[in-house]
Amino acid sequence: MATIKLWTDEEAAIVPDVKTVFDDIRATRKSDFVNNFWRALANQPRLLERTWSSVKQVMMEPGVLDPLTKELVYIAVSTANSCSYCVHSHTAAARAKGLSDEQYAEFLAVVGMAAETNSLANSMQVPVDREFLIG
Repeated sequence: MATIKLWTDEEAAIVPDVKTVFDDIRATRKSDFVNNFWRALANQPRLLERTWSSVKQVMMEPGVLDPLTKELVYIAVSTANSCSYCVHSHTAAARAKGLSDEQYAEFLAVVGMAAETNSLANSMQVPVDREFLIG
């Protein structure tokens, strides 16, 4: 259960700054769905607007990384940070961008392997090889 109020569409319609962001989410995603993350952030309209603007810039504007790669990175970081909400949300987004079951299974194997070897390297305090350092 949420620890903060999740705004309804009716409540959002009363606050112009929130309504503007919710409308932009719908228009940008070409969907009537505004997910609970944004509904929670509506409690702080300035944070809602700033976060939505940043997400649009990083995740939706064209860049050198393709959209599916961006979603996979988001899932990996969300997994490392134990954010179940973001893992689910961005896995759905990755699937919408073409992620197959086989790709997802291999991706999870890589995430799991990285988590294991990161823990080993950290616990043993292995020094970084000079050849890996830039500059």
